[in-house]
Amino acid sequence: MRCIPEEREALLQFKAAIVDDFGMLSSWTTPHCCQWEGIRRSMSGEIHKSLVELSQLQYLNLSKNSFIYTHIPEFLGSLRNLKYLDLSSCRFQGQIPSQFGSLSHLKYLNLAHNAMNGLIPHQFGNLSQLRYLDLSYNYFEGNIPSQLGNLSQLHELYFGGGYLDNLKISDGGQWLSNLLSLTHLSLDFVSNLNRSHTWLQVIVKLPKLRELSLFHCSLSDNFILSSRTSKFNSSTSLSVLHLSQNSFTSPMVFQWVSNITSNLVELDLGYSLLEGSTSSQFNMVMNSLRHLDLSSNNFKAKDLKSFTNICTLCSLYLSSNKFTEDLPSILGNLSSGCVRHSLHELDLSSNDITGTLSDISVFSSLKTLFLDANRFNGMIHEGVKLPSTLENLSISRNFFQGGIPKLFGNACALHSLDMSYNSFSDELSMIISHLSGCARYSLEELSLQSIIPTSMGLLLDLQALLLRNNNLVEGIPFSLSNCTKLVMLDM
Repeated sequence: MRCIPEEREALLQFKAAIVDDFGMLSSWTTPHCCQWEGIRRSMSGEIHKSLVELSQLQYLNLSKNSFIYTHIPEFLGSLRNLKYLDLSSCRFQGQIPSQFGSLSHLKYLNLAHNAMNGLIPHQFGNLSQLRYLDLSYNYFEGNIPSQLGNLSQLHELYFGGGYLDNLKISDGGQWLSNLLSLTHLSLDFVSNLNRSHTWLQVIVKLPKLRELSLFHCSLSDNFILSSRTSKFNSSTSLSVLHLSQNSFTSPMVFQWVSNITSNLVELDLGYSLLEGSTSSQFNMVMNSLRHLDLSSNNFKAKDLKSFTNICTLCSLYLSSNKFTEDLPSILGNLSSGCVRHSLHELDLSSNDITGTLSDISVFSSLKTLFLDANRFNGMIHEGVKLPSTLENLSISRNFFQGGIPKLFGNACALHSLDMSYNSFSDELSMIISHLSGCARYSLEELSLQSIIPTSMGLLLDLQALLLRNNNLVEGIPFSLSNCTKLVMLDM
């Protein structure tokens, strides 16, 4: 089908206003504009008003371009047949055109990751077909318009995400009660949530809500204490809850969470001030929890006993806490319950853990272990075994000496090993030799800090080799040419 001449001319005028340094629109020359390659990225300039001639346009995606210092053109509100509009990551400034409220067929609207400011137009309440609305990572201010409660078809709604946001929730969030189709909700950086509990009572009643993000909302222990007088119907649909960068200090937040939802799968409480042990009741209620993020808090080794009997837990993130004990003490507190069989990923990086590496094979399902940026020292004993399931191990930025045990080479699932920035003294040829068991067929990424060993070619599946900050005096060994799967080499 040949395209309509008026529409072809409109697209060519649009192209003329674009700075296309990478030739992304180079195919826009043939008579058949229906075959032209679509717009992708790395463009700047301006959006030409000729687009209004495309009266039947339903899908417009200009995301990830660079319309820096420009406003969103008001004439886009004249494209009344639009169903999909993505203007995210375009560096737009200024306010959202109120004319967007006339796009009555719109089902998808994404304006995230720009630099827009001012009020969110109340005319958005006219977009009755809308199912997806993302306004995050901008600089909006004022109340979230209650007219958004008219969007009964909405599935996903995202606000906040920027430190310069000054959004507030209006009407105690009562307007949220009409969004019965909502599955994903982000109220990140909404600043007045700690002053009322009405919004929370409304949210936990939404029948389809699966994910809720309340990142950096100034919620505190006082908010929890004052909410005890409120009656909550525990949500049966909510499975993902993000509460990071709030001001919780007491472990009573765990009990509060268990009162809100009974089927939680993922909980993020990172970057708070939490310390101490939670009650055993949390373990019993959290019978579906798989991912728990407690990074950047004040937990100690003895507090880990609180989580040992969450038998579904797969991922536990504990980086940047207050662990000062040796690894056997920490793992002993964590491995006394069923979690030692369920845990797949454990992050203990950026703490002050002392001593040397101990046997971690008690965690029979562990796939990823991060121990980097601690205070480990001394030699790794020959008897240290890795779980047979382990795929990723990082022990970088410590003070390990000597080399690695031969048993490391029996980790037949090991894909990635980061040993950089330590004080290993063994010749790397010996280290590589110790990895030449069944690990030689699985290891894909290796990060080291020493002279390249002549036996590097033993690692047949190696894809990435990182050797920064070394003093290479012997040259590059010919055996490296045996690593025929190598993709990245960093010297």
